[in-house]
Amino acid sequence: MSTAKNNKPTESELEILGILWEKGAATVRDVHDELSKSKDAGYTTTLKLMQIMHEKGYLNRDASSKTHVYTAAISQENTQQQLLNKMIDTVFNGSASQLVMQALGHHTSSKEELDKIRQYLNDIEDQQKR
Repeated sequence: MSTAKNNKPTESELEILGILWEKGAATVRDVHDELSKSKDAGYTTTLKLMQIMHEKGYLNRDASSKTHVYTAAISQENTQQQLLNKMIDTVFNGSASQLVMQALGHHTSSKEELDKIRQYLNDIEDQQKR
């Protein structure tokens, strides 16, 4: 079994992880039903993908009952951070500020989102002054 830390989940794997991060634990049927709301996915495809994800170390599987129950074995925060770091490095030449400017320039943010961003920047400046 390979370690999940060394791999980056695919787009399909991220969709499954997203469902499990939200639900906490789910059967293949639960995950398949959620995926079917937004895309045409076959049950056996979902099953196979979740089995592969278990082998990769992305999912935990409880096989103590007839129906296997899966949970995410990797955290949402760590996964987001790894993917974001890779994107900053490859797409924005290592510049987080370019990423932020691109995101804010091409995405309509609510007043609440902008207030949170301002507060976050203020907190960073306060920490740097110390």
